[in-house]
Amino acid sequence: MRLSDFTVLSFDCYGTLIDWESGIWAALQPLVARAGGALAREAALAAFARHETAQEAATPGLVYSELLALVHRRLAAEWDVAPDATADRAFGASVGDWPAFPDSADALAYLGRYYNLVILSNVDRASFARSNLRLAAGFAGIYTAEDIGSYKPDPRNFRYLIDRLAEAGHPPDEILHVAQSLYHDHAPANRCGIKSAWIDRRQDSQGWGATPAPDGTVHYDFRFAGLADMVAAHRAEQRGA
Repeated sequence: MRLSDFTVLSFDCYGTLIDWESGIWAALQPLVARAGGALAREAALAAFARHETAQEAATPGLVYSELLALVHRRLAAEWDVAPDATADRAFGASVGDWPAFPDSADALAYLGRYYNLVILSNVDRASFARSNLRLAAGFAGIYTAEDIGSYKPDPRNFRYLIDRLAEAGHPPDEILHVAQSLYHDHAPANRCGIKSAWIDRRQDSQGWGATPAPDGTVHYDFRFAGLADMVAAHRAEQRGA
């Protein structure tokens, strides 16, 4: 199997293109300080993953910025911090402040010369629009949880992706899903029959960070430490073609 076998790259955004763990940790600093300042980054990210997953299951139709505000409130309660609605809303609005990974914009610019690029993300459109200012990418399709009414790993999100791309003339075997989260992306891609590339952004870190651990065995067809490595692999294919 070669990267050049595909015509569409569908990207997860947060964790893959946007460094959401750094963004989340930075946005949590006021709450961490109010909790006494002793919380370690990895423990805070794991708590975020637990509460975000539970909230997405409980309120699948809620806009992501509003959902994040509820996650912040849940974290405050867990960490014995008095509720603060203003702080909750500020955390929910922080998505556009989260930084892009250093290789994201250049990689998208390169890959866009060879593929149709689309987004499949657990986010709302307004938040993604702010993030895309950092990515500077022209995506052929942007499919968000706000559009679909559910959050990955719900299979409805991937069926929506498949259906929209089929309408544009791209069958499932032309799609390569590019993502960091085995739980949110690769497991449901497996179930829907889509090939995938794992961008293993946490390969030098222990644990699962801001995502839950995957259930059972998850398959992926390519593995790269970052998008720059994916671009290098594609360049090598082009030289050998």
